[in-house]
Amino acid sequence: MFSQVIQDIVSLDDQPESSNAMAFADPQTVTVNAVAQTLPRTSNGVNAGVFTKDDGAYKLSVSHNYGKRTRRTIRLDSTKIAADPLQPSTNARYSMSTYLVVDAPVSGYTNAEIKQVIDGLTAYLTASSGAKVTQLLGGEN
Repeated sequence: MFSQVIQDIVSLDDQPESSNAMAFADPQTVTVNAVAQTLPRTSNGVNAGVFTKDDGAYKLSVSHNYGKRTRRTIRLDSTKIAADPLQPSTNARYSMSTYLVVDAPVSGYTNAEIKQVIDGLTAYLTASSGAKVTQLLGGEN
């Protein structure tokens, strides 16, 4: 799924805001902890789209910004209710997000070359059952 989303991002040509670029399919599915989360489209704008789970627990955002450089972002937001560590008898809402930003010059790299770099990073992060992500979350540098 993740590699397909990345392929969808980089397959879009750098076009002005008035372009008729293809959109991500509706709905999108993101698998978290072996559970598929179905996210129907909840917003569609110029160079942006949002997909949100019916209970609001997950939101996938895709956006593109054009200027001297092209910046493409895909972001997954997660929210949950859990015990407040300072008041264990009280629940609190917590949120987190993770995203991938592709910042590239308008010319000099083809979409295929950009995808190769993204594939390299995602393979690095997910190799050995995500050991590099675990190191990152542990504060290693």
